[in-house]
Amino acid sequence: MIKRTTVPSLFPPPTYSHASVVEAGTKLAFLAGSVPLDAGGKLVGEGDPVRQAEQVIANLGEQLGAVGSDLAHVVSTDVYVVSSEPAVLSAVWDVVEASGLSSGPHSSTLIGVACLGYTGQLVEITATAVVPEHL
Repeated sequence: MIKRTTVPSLFPPPTYSHASVVEAGTKLAFLAGSVPLDAGGKLVGEGDPVRQAEQVIANLGEQLGAVGSDLAHVVSTDVYVVSSEPAVLSAVWDVVEASGLSSGPHSSTLIGVACLGYTGQLVEITATAVVPEHL
């Protein structure tokens, strides 16, 4: 269903693939950015990008479950982190790696940004996933 490719002529990525291909006829889900808010709309992990990343992954799992998919079926993500420090981006990426998202590994881009949509928000993840016929 998902073919993940690491291109031999390119620098090998540490924990993601260069490309993911899904054959035609497969149902795909394009998810809005998952944010670090709880069900009541309160920011989780104020000032803590790692805690926010954990909440974002949990929320992403909920989004995926609602459309009949899961973390293992994610083919691509964009991970946004409010920081220009590689160590902060790496700490957030460690959460992504530990989550099951990189089990494919999936195709991903890690991006340091100036700000995100909610006051105090430090992390957001968008995703595209396969919706399997049966989980």
